[in-house]
Amino acid sequence: MPVSRLLSLESWKRWLWTIIRLTLIAGLSFVILYPILQKISTAIKDKTDLYSPIVVWIPKHYTLDNFMNAIRIMDYWETLLNTFTLSATTTILTAISCALAGYGFARLKFKGSNLLFAGVILTILVPPTTILIPIYLNLKDFTLMGLIPLISGKSVNLLNSYWPFILTSLTANSLKAGLYIFIFRQFFRGIPKEVEEAAYIDGAGVGSTFTRIMLPNAVPAIITTTLFSFVWQWNDSFFTTTYLTSSKVMSTQLSSLPYNLAIQLQGGDASKADPFYMSMVQDTGILLAILPLIIIYLFVQRYFVESIERTGIVG
Repeated sequence: MPVSRLLSLESWKRWLWTIIRLTLIAGLSFVILYPILQKISTAIKDKTDLYSPIVVWIPKHYTLDNFMNAIRIMDYWETLLNTFTLSATTTILTAISCALAGYGFARLKFKGSNLLFAGVILTILVPPTTILIPIYLNLKDFTLMGLIPLISGKSVNLLNSYWPFILTSLTANSLKAGLYIFIFRQFFRGIPKEVEEAAYIDGAGVGSTFTRIMLPNAVPAIITTTLFSFVWQWNDSFFTTTYLTSSKVMSTQLSSLPYNLAIQLQGGDASKADPFYMSMVQDTGILLAILPLIIIYLFVQRYFVESIERTGIVG
């Protein structure tokens, strides 16, 4: 086959792959950006534009009233602070506990370790709804294996507080904790054992080796797990609305936003409220809820992508 024909064939292959890749990227970008753009268009519309047949994307009457109503009814700034506090606390505790568990599974071999790690993988596969009822009842009448009633005479109700999230984070049982343990285990297994052996020769113990040698080398895994944990806790509505029924966090405020708005607008009779306008304000509240995450991502996207590559989750 002539060289020129081979070069032409390779050129066509490169062009074909470029077109396919561009199509895939454009399709994925559309799937991700379309709901956000639609919510932005809805949030800046006036109520009268909802019923105009000529208004689809670009509003005829621009307004920020939807944002003002959502901020007022959600008590946005206090809710933002509470949600950030809850997400940051659970993220820090989850990263610490999962790093310890991942290091134990990667380096400290003991009888039954493989069986326990299989249980960790099982927590990733099992839907959280299957164990919700026993966890809920345990937190409603928390006894700490019978020690609390022995001291105070009765159990403690941990619902409507941050304690369910703190306890599950401390024990590496928080939201998606099995995945974080797996990430840390795989990363620690990739570090040469000679690094630890050199520390042991210098007289370092397991604890000091973990804190001084392994953790500084596990920065990519730490960044990955902390970002995943923070975002998933921020967006969680399943556990948050179950454990916190009256606290002002994003999930509870968003779920009650249409009802609270209807009560305010209709003087206590929510049944007479316009459902389309309620949906419009709720879309605005969703935008306000994800806005902090977008801002955070703009600052940490480079570190996040590098961490994903180095932890081996993709590629």
